[in-house]
Amino acid sequence: MPSLKSWSVFDFPAKESQLATLDQQIAAPDFWNDSGAAQRVSKSAAKLRDEVDGWRAFRRQIRDALELARLDDPSLRAELEVEVAAIQQEVETRSFTAMLSGRYDDDDAILAIHAGAGGTDSQDWAAMLERMYLRWAEKRGFETEALDRSEGEEAGIKSVTIAVNGKYAFGYLRSEKGVHRLVRLSPFDAAHRRHTSFALVEILPQVAMDDPEVEVDPGDLKVDVFRSSSAGGQNVQKNSTAIRITHLPTGIVVICQNERSQAQNREFALRILRSRLLEIRKAEKAEEVAVLRGEYTKAEWGSQIRSYVLHPYQMVKDHRTEFERGNTQAVLDGDLDAFMDAYLRANSGKA
Repeated sequence: MPSLKSWSVFDFPAKESQLATLDQQIAAPDFWNDSGAAQRVSKSAAKLRDEVDGWRAFRRQIRDALELARLDDPSLRAELEVEVAAIQQEVETRSFTAMLSGRYDDDDAILAIHAGAGGTDSQDWAAMLERMYLRWAEKRGFETEALDRSEGEEAGIKSVTIAVNGKYAFGYLRSEKGVHRLVRLSPFDAAHRRHTSFALVEILPQVAMDDPEVEVDPGDLKVDVFRSSSAGGQNVQKNSTAIRITHLPTGIVVICQNERSQAQNREFALRILRSRLLEIRKAEKAEEVAVLRGEYTKAEWGSQIRSYVLHPYQMVKDHRTEFERGNTQAVLDGDLDAFMDAYLRANSGKA
């Protein structure tokens, strides 16, 4: 049974004191005079209260199990074993989420997939990755929404941008950023030869519009409005609701053309732009800046973070952690947690 003294990862006295301070600020008569600051404080308090309450409940669960064990009653053995198993599972879960301590790890995410070298096979591979991540998000209980999508000429997609909403969405998904390689017998080759395809995956945090980390000067923006279009090029709306925003100083272009109002598309496009600007600010290498400006890292040989081999053998291998699995279908069906866990453990503290 784990000792209560071992939970140094979460400082109860400090967190409780911090929560009490925030609650005092919220109770002040002039708290809502500055609505922006008030919303940030309220959000911080709600997040901290959720953490504190969760750990309080977990400590009670451990104490209850210890009391049950001290009774030394053989008839309670089965019940105790169930409790111990639940506690061990909770320890594993909390051990995993403890690695998600980055500034934006508990925020929503923006997932973008771009077909790379490989022609039609690459575009089909990008669509397969989209399906994989949508299935992973569904298993996690996350909400997803396609913000922009460019269909391939024959099959698959050229690119797609998806909002992934859920607690720790960015923290989990940041392990997926990079080039993904697929090796298989091509269904688009008449000779059915083996092909290698590449796709680039981008992961960005959904930066709040009032986040002080990023400031956008309206004078630096060029905004174009046009009609949303479907896969075949037909207009899906009579009104011009799609938005294209160009950030003139960096050349970043963001498009949002979901079937919603122009105002909603504009808000999401600005949110994505702010996320990209934040990543540029955080980037330390010129090549990372190039990726975020649209000069993507070449999706080709030698640059992949993970390989998915379907022929001549079955294997998915992450080249950063050396973690691999033989059940490729399970991975393509969204079973990605083991890869994310391996990456986070290998990069703990580097967020």
